[in-house]
Amino acid sequence: MAVWQVGTATIERIEEFSSPGFPPAVQFPDYTPGIFERHPELAGMDRIDPQTGNTFASIHSWLLRFGGETILIDTATGNGKVRTDPKFTRFHMIETDFLGRLAAAGVKPEDVSYVINTHMHVDHSGWNTMLVDGDWVPTFPNARYVFGEAEYRNWQAGGVTALAQPEGLPVIADSIEPVVSAGRVTWVSDGDVLIPGLSFHAMPGHTSGQLAVRLCSNDQTAWFSGDVLHRAMQVFEPRLNCFLCEDNELAPLTRTGFLETCAHDRALIFPAHFDRPHAGRIGRRSDGGYRFEPVEPA
Repeated sequence: MAVWQVGTATIERIEEFSSPGFPPAVQFPDYTPGIFERHPELAGMDRIDPQTGNTFASIHSWLLRFGGETILIDTATGNGKVRTDPKFTRFHMIETDFLGRLAAAGVKPEDVSYVINTHMHVDHSGWNTMLVDGDWVPTFPNARYVFGEAEYRNWQAGGVTALAQPEGLPVIADSIEPVVSAGRVTWVSDGDVLIPGLSFHAMPGHTSGQLAVRLCSNDQTAWFSGDVLHRAMQVFEPRLNCFLCEDNELAPLTRTGFLETCAHDRALIFPAHFDRPHAGRIGRRSDGGYRFEPVEPA
């Protein structure tokens, strides 16, 4: 069992799949290949698939055991979900053994205490539900699903995120609303504490309501950062903004502030899509910028 340890907490990565995603110049409109010359260590972090020219993206959940609770942070894509938008091709009607990999970590769906969505995008909330007798029902029957109140409100008709990203509305329909209808939701906002040592913090930009999760245990700190960062290259050059972000002016400001906090605290960060290495710390470069320092599981 490969785990990261943060105080009394253990963290495991539950992979759904890993595949080439977007060409870097598509994902980041300001990207130039010279970034690998400016920051040579990136070559071992942001792999470019030689066949497609796309960067590899890992789609995974973080399994957190802490305070006697079993917590799943972000739930990847889900099986059998219709995703017809061209940006979502690799998520359309997929079938993976995600629950089998969760079982290999010793966790059955009924064992999960809390399911947290940092935001409600296609690759962060899909396994919230599964299809049973033609209906989408909560996958984790005993869990409280922890959703950002502002995030959900922004996805409603006329909401800022729904207007900016209408391609995400099918995700709300099949992966969020069935959980709300089942009465399984615990609503949270910036600064709220779920259990002692686990808190939520606003990280707007990718979506207006995105929340990161902060873990504190025995004077050690970790962050589950959602999509504040998609690739390691954004650590080295935080101005690089993803084309899927809702607010392209705010997202880099949020990212830079987050990196500064993590560097100051020497926090371990668990991004949602980093290819190998999947987790690490934020260090400072001699030129005043930031660098990603990989931390492998024990």
